[in-house]
Amino acid sequence: MNAKEFLEQVRYVDRAIDSKLEQVERLRNESTKATSLVSDMPRSSSPNLQRLEDTIIKIIDLEHEINRDIDRLIDLKKAARVSINAMANPDERLVLELRYLCYKTWAEITEQMGCGESNVYRLHGQALVNFTVPADPSGLGWSIA
Repeated sequence: MNAKEFLEQVRYVDRAIDSKLEQVERLRNESTKATSLVSDMPRSSSPNLQRLEDTIIKIIDLEHEINRDIDRLIDLKKAARVSINAMANPDERLVLELRYLCYKTWAEITEQMGCGESNVYRLHGQALVNFTVPADPSGLGWSIA
């Protein structure tokens, strides 16, 4: 795995967490929807009595996934931060921090660093060359899965 692939995982995992949080919110909204329907029609002979239970189980499962993802995000950010801080050039460290840990756009990085866009791209490219992908403490590799 190269430096860019490793660093992009931080943003990927963060977005995956956000997506799962939205899914939990939708499931919670679904589970609290209660509408009463007044009708003289007889009720269905086989109502889905386990619908709420199924929704709650889905919420719990997603929350467990989110917690695992958050733990993974913390580990990834810590490893990335340690490797970035070990780099000699402060400008290279800054461009990697802004891009991969703060999720800044290229325009925001250019403005914050006070240099031209081409200089930021050059610094970024050099920083990726100088970045050392840390070893995964689990020994399984830093895959996105």
